[in-house]
Amino acid sequence: MHVHILGICGTFMGSLAQLAKALGHRVTGSDANVYPPMSTQLESAGIEIFQGFGEEQFVQKPDLVVIGNAMSRGNPAVEYVLERGLPYTSGPQWLNQALLPGKWVLAASGTHGKTTTASMIAWVLEHAGFEPGFLIGGVPGNFEHSARLGKSDFFVVEADEYDTAFFDKRSKFLHYQPRTLVINNLEYDHADIFPDLAAIQTQFHHVIRTVPASGTIIYPEGVTAIDAVLAKGCWSQTAVLGRDWQAQALAPSGASFKVLHKGEPVGEVHWQCIGQHNVCNGLAAIAAAHSVGIAPADACAALNQFKGVKRRMELLADVNGTKVYDDFAHHPTAIATTLEGLRAQVGNEPITAVVELRSNTMKSGVHNRVLAQSCCAADRVLWYQAGGDDSVSLDDLVHHSCVPAKLCQSLDDIITTVTRTAQAPGHVVVMSNGGFGGVHQSLVAALKNR
Repeated sequence: MHVHILGICGTFMGSLAQLAKALGHRVTGSDANVYPPMSTQLESAGIEIFQGFGEEQFVQKPDLVVIGNAMSRGNPAVEYVLERGLPYTSGPQWLNQALLPGKWVLAASGTHGKTTTASMIAWVLEHAGFEPGFLIGGVPGNFEHSARLGKSDFFVVEADEYDTAFFDKRSKFLHYQPRTLVINNLEYDHADIFPDLAAIQTQFHHVIRTVPASGTIIYPEGVTAIDAVLAKGCWSQTAVLGRDWQAQALAPSGASFKVLHKGEPVGEVHWQCIGQHNVCNGLAAIAAAHSVGIAPADACAALNQFKGVKRRMELLADVNGTKVYDDFAHHPTAIATTLEGLRAQVGNEPITAVVELRSNTMKSGVHNRVLAQSCCAADRVLWYQAGGDDSVSLDDLVHHSCVPAKLCQSLDDIITTVTRTAQAPGHVVVMSNGGFGGVHQSLVAALKNR
């Protein structure tokens, strides 16, 4: 079968393309921005990519067009598919039909930590010899790629609540039909498509309805938003983090902790991750692995070798004692927990947070006051937004900040400010859910030339 993918260079769709290729299909695709590393990865897999959305990509008529959720009506390729009556589907629906039947799907969902938790689960299963398939919206350090078919009946997927496609406004995770479902946390996000938290909760309850009675739903104790979803109905087994599964800190940074199951010690984790949020992610992964028969002690042993995920507090460089990190921040809570974890690890060493307001939620202004307080664990914060946006009062962020704050007008302004003020030992955390104009590499180069 010839499968053609619109929006192929996104993390999810690019990974999907590689899965389709591994299944033996001929795969082509197109995107507005075709550039490394995804373009290189796809081309090395023998996948032809077209730049843009012109009609020439349809000269060899595909058997099926898979349309990414970034595509909308008015896009020339979308209009061509609809006008010519070509068979089409969404990425999540294709995954559901082509790959997931007969699989034990382990899905990691929640506002934060999906990529990391899915990576942990996949690695624990791999370490136990299960050879799982997976599709993860990031690059796990323990694997060479973000997706693979696997050689067993287990498939791990990052379960995103964002909508599926322009023609299917349900959340992506409703297509995955998990047998093990992790709900890490639940907050208001994706302000561009959800009017309020209740709308997101509705989608989460829809996915809960798809988990069989013999399946397992894993969630933290005492999270009001999650409790409200479960109160609408739960027909599956549950494993509650903080009650059935507990973590006792052995280091304040989260770099080591003891695991208890139903009050009994079952193992210890000593790893390279930091932060209470990662302890929670790790505990969820251990519980998920237990649902498929992996002993907690074996899961802990696997996490001891967990290498993290690219762009999740990834150390890019240590320039004469000034460490520069890249972090995929997209929400005030993610910013706060990441910086708190670093603070617990480094003590009084100075931390500078460089934050790009890029996600739709942060740009919408709905979290302005919380956002201003999200960097309290740092010593100073530099705010930046390309192009500006009236919804977010940047002056308001500075006015309500709990630490010294500055609005940077350009990437050069960021680089100049950091190189002038950075100390050693010290830490600079660059936080954005996009490329941030390559400021990471420029900043490292400037520090080396300082």
